[in-house]
Amino acid sequence: MAGSAQTPPGPGVVAAPTADRAPVLSATPTPITPDSAALRRQRLRLLVGGTALGYGVLYTGLTTAWYTGERVPLHWFNDLPEWQQLDKCGHFWGSFQESRGAVDMLRWAGMSEKKAIWYGSFVGFVVQSPIEILDGFDPAYGASATDLAANFLGSAGLLAQQLAWHDVRIMPKWSFHLTSYAAQRPNVLGSNVPERLLKDYNGQTYWLCTDVGAFLKPGNRWPRWLQPAVGYGGQDMVYNDDGTNAAAGLRPYRQFYLSVDVDLRRIPTRSVVLKRVFYALSIFHLPAPALEYNPRNGFGFHGLYY
Repeated sequence: MAGSAQTPPGPGVVAAPTADRAPVLSATPTPITPDSAALRRQRLRLLVGGTALGYGVLYTGLTTAWYTGERVPLHWFNDLPEWQQLDKCGHFWGSFQESRGAVDMLRWAGMSEKKAIWYGSFVGFVVQSPIEILDGFDPAYGASATDLAANFLGSAGLLAQQLAWHDVRIMPKWSFHLTSYAAQRPNVLGSNVPERLLKDYNGQTYWLCTDVGAFLKPGNRWPRWLQPAVGYGGQDMVYNDDGTNAAAGLRPYRQFYLSVDVDLRRIPTRSVVLKRVFYALSIFHLPAPALEYNPRNGFGFHGLYY
C-alpha cells in the first residue's frame, strides 16, 4: 500500500503534507491526461471490487464456520467489565488500522484527498461492526454496545488526525508475548500460537506511539523514526470476569508501560517493496526497553519488552 506522501493530489485539492511542509492549495489545477484518468478509474474499480469480494468471503466464512450453532433473537450483553477492557483496546486498534489502510488505498486509487479521508476513515467501523450483529444472535454471546463504541472511536481517531494533519502522528500499536495462562484454559485462550495471539489477553499489550518530530519546528534534529510510547496490558486473566478468576485463586491486574518505538515508516529507503513492508509492520510495537508500573508489584524495568 502506498503512503499519502507518495500519491499526487487530484486537481484543485489540498495536497497531503510531507514531514516538512504544510498542505497547500494548488494555484493552477493539474491537467488530467486520458491515460492517468483511466489508471485512476482502473485502480478504484480494482480496490472496490477486491474489498467487496474480501468482505463477502470473510462474513460468509464466519456465518458458515463460526456461527453455526443455535440462533436466538437479537440481544445485547454488557461485556465492559471483562478482560480488564483489553478486548476494547483490540477493537480500537483494529478499526484504526483498517481505516488507515483504507484512506491510503483510496489516495493510491486517485480519489480526492477530502473523499479519501471521509470515506476511508470509517471502513474500520464498517468492517468490524457486523460481527456484533452475528454475536447478537448467538446464545453464548450477545451484541456489545461497548465493542461498537470502540470500533467507532478507532475510526474517529484516524479521521481526526487525517483532518488535522493529513497524516498519522499518534499511532496505536500492538505487541504480544506467549504466557502460561493459555495452558490453563486452551479452549478459550488458545491451544496453538495463532489462537493465542488473538485470544490470550495476558500476552497482549496496546500502545500509543507519538511522532514527536512532527510537532516540532521544521529543521529540528529529532530523529523521526524514534518515538516515545505508552502501553497498557493485564495479567492473571483466565476467565472473563473478576469473580470467576477470584474463585480460581486469580487476581487480575492492569499494567502500564513507558517505552520507545521505532517508526518503520520513517526509515529511509528507495525500495518500493521495503516501503510497503515497513508500512504493514508499522502496526506493531517492536521489542524495546520498558518501564512498567502495576498496582500489585509497583515499578519494574524490562531490558527488552515484547
